[in-house]
Amino acid sequence: MKKTSIILLIVIAVCVAGMVMMVGDFSTYETFATAKKKEGKEIHVIGALDKAKGMVYDPVANADFFSFHMKDKSGDIVKVVFNGTRPTDFEKSTELVLTGKMVGNEFHCSKILMKCPSKYKDEQTAYSASKDI
Repeated sequence: MKKTSIILLIVIAVCVAGMVMMVGDFSTYETFATAKKKEGKEIHVIGALDKAKGMVYDPVANADFFSFHMKDKSGDIVKVVFNGTRPTDFEKSTELVLTGKMVGNEFHCSKILMKCPSKYKDEQTAYSASKDI
């Protein structure tokens, strides 16, 4: 075999190995029930804030502790602990995407993504009104 053929095979093998490793890192949205089965593994859970249970955030006592309850897509409600400051307009969010791990019966999240429809609500109304014309 020529040297160029060997080098080409090595480059292709490295590319395939890299692609396989990246595919293993892609994650899907889980529920709290499946998260409990994968305790300790970082996952994404999508759901909504349970406003009835309230939130705990006291920036004077500890500015890096925020806890609340979230209801996932299957209806399970779990206490969520976030080691960071409470996001602005958190209670206005309609949907939350949390990245974190289950620790016992609590979900310890490292990232919070909030989805708020109010930003696009006026644009959507204007768009649907223009379609009717």
